[in-house]
Amino acid sequence: MKEELNGNSWKFGDDISTDLIAPGRYFHLRTNLPELAKHVLEDADPEFPAKVKSGDFVVAGRNFGLGSSREHAPTIIKLAGVNAVLAKSFARIFYRNAINVGLPVLICDTDKIDEGDKLSIELSNGVIHNQTKGTEITFNPLPNVMIRILNDGGLASHIEKHGDFKLED
Repeated sequence: MKEELNGNSWKFGDDISTDLIAPGRYFHLRTNLPELAKHVLEDADPEFPAKVKSGDFVVAGRNFGLGSSREHAPTIIKLAGVNAVLAKSFARIFYRNAINVGLPVLICDTDKIDEGDKLSIELSNGVIHNQTKGTEITFNPLPNVMIRILNDGGLASHIEKHGDFKLED
């Protein structure tokens, strides 16, 4: 994973559930995640799956990822090419599942980010540069252990690479 992430923002509101991320009518595709990713967030924004570009960001309000603890919800966001999800808060299980699959999730104030804003994010420094507006937003940098997991592509890849999971920095 790159230290600095760059892309455009897609703005969503509060309470984006895993059902909005991975619409239930496509449940039969859960064994074909690349195909399911073609429908990511379409119930929240029908144009999103067709318009999202590799490297873009999902930006939301409070309680992103609430609902069932489906691991395929963060996985298909990642497969759609999204660099990271920025939100005011996350459902606890979604947050953990996202890190486990290698998708950065950042808790920050998203009020000053609008759809289409060009963002540059420094993960280890905890800074979001809104290049469109010329502003900065800070967030608590991710712990080193999470950055290592993300760099390795997720928890399973991290354990395969390093053997037993260790928490030391």
